Amino acid sequence: MLRPSPRLLLLLPTVTYRTVAFVEAARRLGAELTVASERPSTFERANPTGLITLDFADPTHAAGQARAFARGHLVHGVVAVDDDTAVVAAAIAEELGLRGNPVAAARAARDKHRQRQLLAAAGVAVPRFELLTIGADPESVARGAAYPCVLKPLRLSASRGVVRADDPHGFVAAFQRLKAILEQPGVAACGDWARHILVEEFVPGREVAVEGLVTQGALRVLAIFDKPDPLDGPFFEETIYVTPSRLAQAAQQEIAACAQAAVGALGLREGPVHAEVRHNDRGAWLIELAARPIGGRCGAALRFEARETGKGKGETLSLEEIIIRHALGMDLPTMERERRASGVMMIPVPGAGVLRDVRGVGEAQAVPLVEEVVITMHPGQTLVPWPEGSRYPGFIFARGGTSEAVEAALRAAHARLEFLTEPAD
Repeated sequence: MLRPSPRLLLLLPTVTYRTVAFVEAARRLGAELTVASERPSTFERANPTGLITLDFADPTHAAGQARAFARGHLVHGVVAVDDDTAVVAAAIAEELGLRGNPVAAARAARDKHRQRQLLAAAGVAVPRFELLTIGADPESVARGAAYPCVLKPLRLSASRGVVRADDPHGFVAAFQRLKAILEQPGVAACGDWARHILVEEFVPGREVAVEGLVTQGALRVLAIFDKPDPLDGPFFEETIYVTPSRLAQAAQQEIAACAQAAVGALGLREGPVHAEVRHNDRGAWLIELAARPIGGRCGAALRFEARETGKGKGETLSLEEIIIRHALGMDLPTMERERRASGVMMIPVPGAGVLRDVRGVGEAQAVPLVEEVVITMHPGQTLVPWPEGSRYPGFIFARGGTSEAVEAALRAAHARLEFLTEPAD
């Protein structure tokens, strides 16, 4: 008698880039897939085991809904793809006895202030910080602030609302700009966190992204991405990620140790993590850590070579396959990142306006080492620069012999793109 395929519960917000990558990974692994979203699908009745609706705004309620579903359809693993669903996944994992993080740990990773408190108490190197309410007098606070500093919201993603201030005048301007973002109806309705602003010391140095997988509290670093464009502000829109890192091995070891210390301080136990770490002459500093994989389509920049699997040697695994294998309790092969360098450019927003056309995509894709140019915004959509914005118009992927060559290819491809816009009404 054939054993039934393991069932994965995949938490996918209605608006996400991650659907295709995870669905394809589940198919390759032979897993049954149930996709949960916060809004009902028109196809839900036709596919009641493949599509369900969960209350992502209330993790406890969502866990109860998952329990009801699991009574008729055994669930073997749960995976979240973003910050909000990470807390929901933790609640479901606790409810169903699946691999996952404690809810308190997932909540701490989600909230930048709580994260700072726990990391500082555990001795992890983090910037000095202070929590303000949006009702504070910015001019009064600005007179006593240390500069340069960074103002940021507690929960918005993709560096939305993050602004550097170098003096009292800049502090007041940054405060007012962030307050306006937090008072937008769609943000203000999200809860008490939207009434607070975190002010922290600006930490200079090279910034990297750490992609990892946690098993029983131990962090396995899957990749360290260099961010070759300086992230010194005043806003913090990201552009290029490239791996392997060109930092010295000693620096990479300090970065990995810093990320592991943060995992322990937050109490994370199982699943993917994505961390932002800065390194300077004082060592590694934890800027942020999230209990979820790398965002957007950037996961496509990573491929792994399995040295031992049930299917034989030399199999190539995607990041999503590794995450699903872990969630389902499947054997994880001995693996390492592919030998070639790889990278992704999150295409910068060229300016505010309504997108009308993108030219030069074919020319950009023809650049040597470039594998794909993906434009994710469509004509008629509005481009919003940082710090108010948080959405990139597309992604460029490249692979080659060295990180330097990959970075050069990404820049060359970007130079061939032309975004045609017109002013928004």
